[in-house]
Amino acid sequence: MCRHLAWLGEPRTLDALVLAPEHGLLQQSHHPRRQSHGTMNADGWGVGFHVPGRAEPARWRSSRPLWSDASFASVAPTISSGSVLAAVRSATPGMPTDESAAAPFAGGRWLVSHNGRVERSVLPSYAEAESVCDAAVLAAHVLAHGVDRLADTVVEVAGLDPTARLSLLLLDGQRVLATTWGDGLSYRLDDDGVVVASEPFDDDPGWVDVPDHHHLEATRDGVVVTALDR
Repeated sequence: MCRHLAWLGEPRTLDALVLAPEHGLLQQSHHPRRQSHGTMNADGWGVGFHVPGRAEPARWRSSRPLWSDASFASVAPTISSGSVLAAVRSATPGMPTDESAAAPFAGGRWLVSHNGRVERSVLPSYAEAESVCDAAVLAAHVLAHGVDRLADTVVEVAGLDPTARLSLLLLDGQRVLATTWGDGLSYRLDDDGVVVASEPFDDDPGWVDVPDHHHLEATRDGVVVTALDR
């Protein structure tokens, strides 16, 4: 189980998105409010963001708990981006806890985070997977099949592993794509952009909960939510 968020809009600092919110990822790393599997997310964290003029996103990942990383806390207020994906990790039992297993995973311009679990044996083996952990292999599988087939891929994997939880969050600087399959998701449209997160990071009434077994696509112009075929 993990907690993650994506921001797409006018530039915001990593501090404003990850550390400063009252119930943001920093708080969710030790006291999540809506997490249904596990109680903490202390097995690492990661932030990916798009930079104008750079073809691929930049990433900063760690195997340490987010609350223990003083270096990130000192630098986060100085880094801004209009396209950010961040996550804190609760490792699936038996999975590695090194930095390479922390989301976001990357492929081209896409950043990918997985909130849930899946049996790796139902997935092909991918040399390009960044880790042997289930989330990294699933991310490689999604990218190999194409992000525009995300809904079909999730349904197919769920058919192979009926116990899987397949809530995914993807970002390429222009679009946010997400699925809910066993774990929750919410979004909020602000005047300067859209945030999509596994749980609201404050008590603003503008948050909208996405039903389970749904696909979300968000741009700076709006959000479209559709049911996944089961």
